[in-house]
Amino acid sequence: MTFQSTKIDHRLSVCGQISIDDISEIAAVGYKSIICNRPDLEGGATQPTSEVLEKTAHSLGITFAYLPVKKGGLTAERVAAFQKLMNELPKPVLAFCASGMRAAALHQMSQQLDQKDQNDTDEEESVVAACNWGNAFDIVVIGGGSAGIGVTASLLKRRPALRIAIIEPNDKHYYQPGWTLVGGGAYDITRTVKPMAEVIPKNAEWIQVAAVGFEPEHNHVKLADGRVIGYRQLVVCPGIRTAWEKIEGLEETLGKNGVTSNYRYDLAPYTWELVRKLRSGKAIFTQPPMPIKCAGAPQKAMYLSCDYWQREHCLADIRVEFNTAAAVLFGVADFVPPLMEYVKHYQAELIFNSNLVRVDGELKLAYFEIKSADGTITREAKPFDMLHVTPPQVAPDFLRNSPLADANGFCKVNEKTLQHTDYPNIFSLGDACSSPNTKTAAAARKQIVVVAENILAAKEDRELTTIYDGYGACPLTVENGKVILAEFGFGGKLLPTFPLDPMVPRKLYWYFKTTVFPWVYWNCMLKGKEWLARPGK
Repeated sequence: MTFQSTKIDHRLSVCGQISIDDISEIAAVGYKSIICNRPDLEGGATQPTSEVLEKTAHSLGITFAYLPVKKGGLTAERVAAFQKLMNELPKPVLAFCASGMRAAALHQMSQQLDQKDQNDTDEEESVVAACNWGNAFDIVVIGGGSAGIGVTASLLKRRPALRIAIIEPNDKHYYQPGWTLVGGGAYDITRTVKPMAEVIPKNAEWIQVAAVGFEPEHNHVKLADGRVIGYRQLVVCPGIRTAWEKIEGLEETLGKNGVTSNYRYDLAPYTWELVRKLRSGKAIFTQPPMPIKCAGAPQKAMYLSCDYWQREHCLADIRVEFNTAAAVLFGVADFVPPLMEYVKHYQAELIFNSNLVRVDGELKLAYFEIKSADGTITREAKPFDMLHVTPPQVAPDFLRNSPLADANGFCKVNEKTLQHTDYPNIFSLGDACSSPNTKTAAAARKQIVVVAENILAAKEDRELTTIYDGYGACPLTVENGKVILAEFGFGGKLLPTFPLDPMVPRKLYWYFKTTVFPWVYWNCMLKGKEWLARPGK
């Protein structure tokens, strides 16, 4: 036979993609039914469609069923449908997908459902496999963002045979550092997004369901569809949640009435639209209490907007105000003086200890709680023509309410090794971990190497010698064409990559920000290529 199948039992065999010519051989062997579990056109135009295969199968007396399951989409509904087909179709049955893995997984999961129905099994028997590798992966990664994809790719570069699952419900992956540039008219929004299927490492299993809880004492992750996935080691990196709802009235007016934010894919272009149209009036930019991802992004939006208005000779007619809940402009004191020069240059007004708490879009009023030197808090309503909001940000609920979280809701880790302080087979990186570094993609790029090396050391019972120094970077776009590249570690220690004065805004760094860094992100960081990402020992 030209196709190869794997016999599961006397009723079912599985195989990879079949061709039209294969069906006559399938009939000759004695199969009575075929189940197609591969979505049409998943493999491109050369893949025969289910309709064509079904027509050929019927002509040879074979029953054909189309039950498509996309990669990572093994839902309880699909398992039940597969179970029903296996009960009803003439036997023996041949099920196929791209490789046979999804078909075998459907069978295994349906068998476990059968056992549960017959025996009224306990909670332990509700643990079902996400694929035909068994009930536990070597490593389960929570989150398909930059940290999750990057650490998976780096692990597989080191150990290609690792069985790794990525739990991520979203079907798109975003390059979020580009959104500030989009809001300043310097970048195409379409270049900041790719299908998740394109960035998931090939040898990893994508489980496209949300995680909803952890049982670290049993090495289990609970999923939204009722499944429980087992792991030998766990990497927690679901990111940080933008809590728009914490500002009263904000969600109702986002994307209209002059209210925008570069912290959302669909709103960054609206920022640029507002900037281009504003010729006079008042523009307010906000920053909430820490922690937030990319702490420099709120003021970067202000700098790029002011630069445009200045070039258009209308900045003098626009009153610019930056309201920050912090007591300082930037957390690393060395960079405050050069940034203050730009604040003065753009004649922007800084309001410290000022936190946005409410927005009335129709009346174009922003309400702030402002804390005075003696701790007194007053509420002030400020009119605006343009309002750029940086939303409050919190740890995801399923992490914050779990045994893995610290008092602030983030995954509790040793800040140097990124290993959980209570569960040694759990590691965390990215925005969701408790390490006191700035939450940026640049930090994740360094953390990826630390976790990849230390998780393998832990697996092999070796000492964890790869140490994270708190590195983070913030390319501060102070004008269109120039960037101050702020690189620093724990305690604000300067950690410049290049032998140049980091306080000087440079065209070179603008080129890095707009061209080099995106290329490195898509082609190195997400593919396990650790260019300039090696940490200390």
